Amino acid sequence: MAVATRSVPGSARPPQIDYINVMSTAESKLIEGRTGPWEVVLGLEIHAQVASKSKLFSGAAVGFGAGPNEQVSLVDAAMPGMLPVINRVCIEQAVRSGLGLKAKINHWSRFDRKNYFYPDLPQGYQISQYKDPIVGEGEIEVDRDGGTSFVVRVERLHLEQDAGKSIHDLDPNATYVDLNRAGTALMEIVSFPDMRSSDEAAAYVKKVRTILRYLGTCDGDMEKGNLRADVNVSVRKVGGPLGTRCEIKNVNSYRYIQAAIEHEARRQIEILEDGGKIDQETRLYDPTKNETRSMRSKEDAQDYRYFPDPDLLPLVLDPAWVKAIQDSLPELPDDKRRRLISQYGLSTYDATVLVIEGARADFFEAAVKGRDPKLTANWVTNELLGHLAKEGLEITESPISTADIAGLVELIEAGVISSKIAREVFEHMWAGEGTPAAIVEARGLTQVSDTGALETMIVTLVAANPGQAESVKAKPQAIGWFVGQVMKQTQGKANPATVNEILRKKLGL
Repeated sequence: MAVATRSVPGSARPPQIDYINVMSTAESKLIEGRTGPWEVVLGLEIHAQVASKSKLFSGAAVGFGAGPNEQVSLVDAAMPGMLPVINRVCIEQAVRSGLGLKAKINHWSRFDRKNYFYPDLPQGYQISQYKDPIVGEGEIEVDRDGGTSFVVRVERLHLEQDAGKSIHDLDPNATYVDLNRAGTALMEIVSFPDMRSSDEAAAYVKKVRTILRYLGTCDGDMEKGNLRADVNVSVRKVGGPLGTRCEIKNVNSYRYIQAAIEHEARRQIEILEDGGKIDQETRLYDPTKNETRSMRSKEDAQDYRYFPDPDLLPLVLDPAWVKAIQDSLPELPDDKRRRLISQYGLSTYDATVLVIEGARADFFEAAVKGRDPKLTANWVTNELLGHLAKEGLEITESPISTADIAGLVELIEAGVISSKIAREVFEHMWAGEGTPAAIVEARGLTQVSDTGALETMIVTLVAANPGQAESVKAKPQAIGWFVGQVMKQTQGKANPATVNEILRKKLGL
């Protein structure tokens, strides 16, 4: 990375692209109104906190849980004479994110002052990027639950500093300000209005979060506000021009994103069908009342009076430095999913579930060595992830190791235990009772595969139920009754395949 002089090569500036009415692969989920169907048009601005140890323009620490105003430098507090200094790590993280989003990296960019006044913005302006962001256009392929996908175009990714936090509930007559977040580096990822339903919007945020977590550029912790979204919502008659949009600020969960969109779309439709017009404004979503309410009129760019920050020179990136970052990128979710399908023969569904978190895929690949891939994937995606979800745990916090999952699968493959017994063994593993082999031995859970003992049991059973035996000869599907009886007598320990084989032989099927 290098810092340029103030002379600007015009050809290095990316062209600015206005919002355009283009749709390709999104699927409209129409809302029925009194006057017919309406289409929802959605664009998102995702604010992702950069994973760094210090702030964008100061050396103050970044972290969650510090006491009020314990992580504030003189620069963050806007003391007279304090000058910003660019954090190189934040620049690198923005470039990594842009490359991961398959976006254009602008080798020339600059920071601007965005002027507005809030108590928690001590400078009276925000250092952001306007016409010349560090990252230009890109695109993201997003998966739907049904197995199809759609593409969302990214307009830009720019860096900016976060504001502080106003606290209104400590004193009935005063507002307190905590500047710990002031100056924290944010990446604002702006999409084109390419989404057409609340489901698509939530899926898009999930995909962006997954990519950033793979890259290590944002931890994606939505509960702490480290990743949140501003949702731009408008409605129109199908095929009509884009409507006036309202922005819903700082939504920090997938469920709230969906609920806010659905409420706001319905609100706008009702106004338009009553003959009113939509005011361009910023709104807040109240999850307790499940409604949006007006916050302020929505500013246009000119209202912020952007101008280049005089304290910061334009930023020029060395192409070789950008190439080195490109070469260091990890395997990203889409590439990993394709490899899991190709290398292990997994279904698209199983591979998609595994790559949602990089740690899931790593866990699977550690457990699957020498084992059946499909069987291993089933135990990871169904039993293990199900138990983790109930306890609110990440896979990195799993009490069951990759070696134990591999050991359990090995016992099933070897016929030592059945799948039914394996579920019982898994519960004991979850309780921390030991390895699968040790649990099977200690509890006498070995599968009964002794053909002699099973034959004796089946001969007795058939002789005691001649009518049922004749029914099975007439309708072979009814053999399940005998299988069930054998499993009951052996307390589920009989090998089902062996039982079926002996029964068919004895019944002449």
